[in-house]
Amino acid sequence: MDPRIPRLRRKLAAIPFQPLRSHSFGEEQHKFFPGPRLAEARVAAFEDDHDIVLPDAYRQFLRHVGGSGAAPYYGLMPLERCSLLVMNPQGGTGAARGFDGTELRAHERDLFLHIIEMGCTDVCVIAVTGPLTGRVLIGNSDGYWGPNVSSATDFLDWYERWLNHMSAGRDNRALELTSPRLRAHPDRHRMAPKV
Repeated sequence: MDPRIPRLRRKLAAIPFQPLRSHSFGEEQHKFFPGPRLAEARVAAFEDDHDIVLPDAYRQFLRHVGGSGAAPYYGLMPLERCSLLVMNPQGGTGAARGFDGTELRAHERDLFLHIIEMGCTDVCVIAVTGPLTGRVLIGNSDGYWGPNVSSATDFLDWYERWLNHMSAGRDNRALELTSPRLRAHPDRHRMAPKV
């Protein structure tokens, strides 16, 4: 087991649910409780059914912390609700790229697993193949903004950053899921300065 797991469990246990807490959009869905941990057989069956290998940090989270629940936005989706997506090809100059689940042809392109529900057509995914494997991205399925690649090296680092933000009372939007160097599109949440 990854040595970060016990620390994540302690941090998560220390964050109480507070109804209508403005800095934790979606918290009422998961109330800061993780869902049941997943058995090895269940995770392996998902991998076999989808012909993928889940990134190790995400896989360890499912096995040793929780298979759903407490996470940014509406929370970590149960594995059986997660779907594989591909990133749409680059459009015009500077155009954001969306995600699509209908073009999965024998792994011709890098695959991303939709793991967190953000609302509307916004998605939080983890790369399961390709050069970004293990990294968390947020974007919009329709390509209205993003995708933005997290500067966290893997899912456990990304999750711990969220826990640290929640314990400090910071908003999900201030989470800086992305690194300025990796940001693919201007932050849609940043407000223009008042004149």
